Amino acid sequence: MKVLDTPIDMAIGTLAERTGVNVPTIRYYEEIGLLPPAHRRPSGHRVYSATQVQLLNFIRRFRDFGFSIDQVRELVALAQNECDDSQEACDIAQTHLDTVRVKLIELGVLERSLSKVLSDCAQALANGPAPRCDLLRDLGGAPAQPAPFSRTRRG
Repeated sequence: MKVLDTPIDMAIGTLAERTGVNVPTIRYYEEIGLLPPAHRRPSGHRVYSATQVQLLNFIRRFRDFGFSIDQVRELVALAQNECDDSQEACDIAQTHLDTVRVKLIELGVLERSLSKVLSDCAQALANGPAPRCDLLRDLGGAPAQPAPFSRTRRG
């Protein structure tokens, strides 16, 4: 991912349009150091180079595949490294695939549980309005076990 860093004097809005990454996200990537800070015009407006366009496209593609910010940071470092980085990149991708597969299993469990609750609700309503909604009672009560998506995800 080596490109001669030629200034193309691209404003942040144009960069957003060209890469499909919105302006606040571009600013966030700069703030966390994932994207190098843009050069500034005397007016203070950001100006981007061809290298930054290419890097942002790289970041966006991996983020579209659900890679975390930390994983993308590692992949960017590997892509900018001159040595053979294939195995390490594959290891990062394999770890991500393993995570995706676990989430798919969790989603299957969630889908079956919600389907059962809705089926029970439909059966209860088959004889007319129920005095108390089973859906609200079943899902509104205390969970018997932790929810499959109790983890928070950022980045």
